[in-house]
Amino acid sequence: MSYLVALTGGIGSGKSTVANAFSRLGVTVIDADVIARQVVEPGTPALAAIAAHFGEALLHPDGSLNRARLRELIFADPTEKTWLNNLLHPLIQQETQRCIQQATTPYVLWVVPLLIENGLQTRADRVLVIDVDRETQLARTTARDGVTRRQAENILAAQVTREQRLACADDVIDNSGDPSAIEPRVAALHQYYLQLAAATQQD
Repeated sequence: MSYLVALTGGIGSGKSTVANAFSRLGVTVIDADVIARQVVEPGTPALAAIAAHFGEALLHPDGSLNRARLRELIFADPTEKTWLNNLLHPLIQQETQRCIQQATTPYVLWVVPLLIENGLQTRADRVLVIDVDRETQLARTTARDGVTRRQAENILAAQVTREQRLACADDVIDNSGDPSAIEPRVAALHQYYLQLAAATQQD
């Protein structure tokens, strides 16, 4: 079993940028969002269950899931959100474990946007938080996702606070400045994680 480093951060913090930098160093990256999409692809039992529960109107003509519509439904009704989480979380967890077990690199980077919200931080050996200030988050989110500032603020409000996230961090990358500063920081952490992984393998 590889040493597990969980990477998290609020919306617009640049998690993908950092994860890609680790990936370029040959690290296995397991992204919870990617797995969450895979478990509801056309033909999967989960998508069939969602269509049966919410109705076929939740599917696009090509049979894929209409995520925007689903998001509207579960935001409007907490019980529906709970139903969906109960369906998807075990599937996502199962697939995540399978990917971690298959990894051959000394450590695995597990990218989980809602790590702390879902109480998953104890499953990792180490927690790396990508940190930016609130204004940067809002500016990046509105520019990237084409949402209004109000919508971006609502998304932020649904996540844990910056302080709560930092309280769970073993390591922090400040990503509010020049993107070129990321590479050397990632390279240094990579060497550190290799040492930690090697130490645990000896135990």
